[in-house]
Amino acid sequence: MDPLAALLDLAGVAPALNMARGRIDDALRHRALRRHGGQVAAEASLRGAVASAALEDHRYGLEDVRAGTVTDPVVQGALRVEEALGPLADLWFRAPRQVLARLHVLAARGVTPPAELGRPTAAATRLDALADLVTGNVTTPPLLLAAIVHAELLSLRPFAGPAGIVARAAARLTLIGRGSDPRGLVPVDVGHLAREPEYVGAAGAYTTGTPDGVRSWLRHYAAAVSAGADEVVAIGDAMPATA
Repeated sequence: MDPLAALLDLAGVAPALNMARGRIDDALRHRALRRHGGQVAAEASLRGAVASAALEDHRYGLEDVRAGTVTDPVVQGALRVEEALGPLADLWFRAPRQVLARLHVLAARGVTPPAELGRPTAAATRLDALADLVTGNVTTPPLLLAAIVHAELLSLRPFAGPAGIVARAAARLTLIGRGSDPRGLVPVDVGHLAREPEYVGAAGAYTTGTPDGVRSWLRHYAAAVSAGADEVVAIGDAMPATA
């Protein structure tokens, strides 16, 4: 039985998630991926990292980061996390706590004291429950599971420093590992940043535990995924038509 199945009965949630899944599928069929897949992936990864750092209030222009002139450790951590998503995707569903620790080491290096890297600071019981939810879960629809992983980690903030980067990366790993975005192309964090007030408000609403609060978050998450998929399309459209 899917432990999260009841959430799909909340008003508007299932249609929103289905629409987001369709937008991902459309983006991953973009013609540019056949000739310029590596370039599209690199650009989407860069935009996602810049957006995730901005959501931690470390805001820099995309071109400055691209040029390598930004040395902010939070931005550098977000870039390291993006690079690690592919290699960590399989391990995520087998050893989620190990992966979360690794993500924190990558994200928080140079930000938090070395002794705190990879070490949860609180909420051990709920973190264990989240790990149990993730481990081997092949029943919960990927977008729904990713949304709950993201919201739970934002709520718990179990690591010191840029814990939001860890939360967003864990959600991305869920989409990658469950096959919704197998190449990790969709920069969902661009969608969160584009709707930042809603992102913050919906995350806060989720922590209330009420049906309306959870519904608000799930519908925001679906909108952010759709916006991330649209970003892939925009990147693809900007690629030259010929090799």
